[in-house]
Amino acid sequence: MYIVADSGGTKTDWRLVTDDGQVRTACSQGLNPMALSPEKINGTVGSVIPELNPEGRTVDHIYFYGAGMVNEAAAAPVADAFDMWCPFSDMHFYTDMLAAARALFGNGSGIVAIMGTGSNSCLYIDGEIVRNIRPGGYVLGDEGSGMSLGKSLLADFVKGMMPPHMEKEFVSEYGLDYAAIVQKVYREPAPSAFMASFAPFVMSRLDDPYMKSLAEGCIESFVKRSLSRYGQSLPVGVVGSFGCACEDILRKAGTSYGLSFEKFLRYPIDELVKYHGI
Repeated sequence: MYIVADSGGTKTDWRLVTDDGQVRTACSQGLNPMALSPEKINGTVGSVIPELNPEGRTVDHIYFYGAGMVNEAAAAPVADAFDMWCPFSDMHFYTDMLAAARALFGNGSGIVAIMGTGSNSCLYIDGEIVRNIRPGGYVLGDEGSGMSLGKSLLADFVKGMMPPHMEKEFVSEYGLDYAAIVQKVYREPAPSAFMASFAPFVMSRLDDPYMKSLAEGCIESFVKRSLSRYGQSLPVGVVGSFGCACEDILRKAGTSYGLSFEKFLRYPIDELVKYHGI
């Protein structure tokens, strides 16, 4: 019996696979040890494990993928929580980038793109991450993300560059002005999530030339500044809800750089279950 968990900044997808092949599911808040106290982590694990395993059977293996799993020390708070709730389990901790790579390509090769609130990418060869172009975060990078697209929209709004008909729709839908936007971006928590929240406004209006141009520019920047620089004629796979929404734009942008986008996954969890069940 084993558990696979895929943890992002906001939520964790859980799967428990029983000895007879049954798959049980659960969802909880994200378990990034850089953002949560050990007490919060322990409390979350302590609520999920009984939900997945009410019989209290021994869990043989735990495969935990998540943001912040950069080394053994970083993973320690999560490992301690599992020690309490799943004693005697064989535990493995991996990065969210490896989760995306394994879900997309197994032990094969490809170029991996994570495109959600933020973005990241890597070159994955024969089951190993061999190169990562640093994402840069919401200030210095994260091109090709929901944050990046929302940031472009907000930047045009505050500069008065948004077409009048779209500005009218924007104000009607969100009721924001310059002062409110500055407050949210510079003085409140989670500015990246705030900016990403405007990506659906753009994506639902791609028939408008202005909105289409914003989306294409966002994707073009990611393809040019990250994906094309791996210099490999390998298939490209995408993980993330924003990336899946941009499938057509990605395929079009990729042709200019000789990139072929071949696989799109909203969430990696079920492919990871298959990977560890081999």
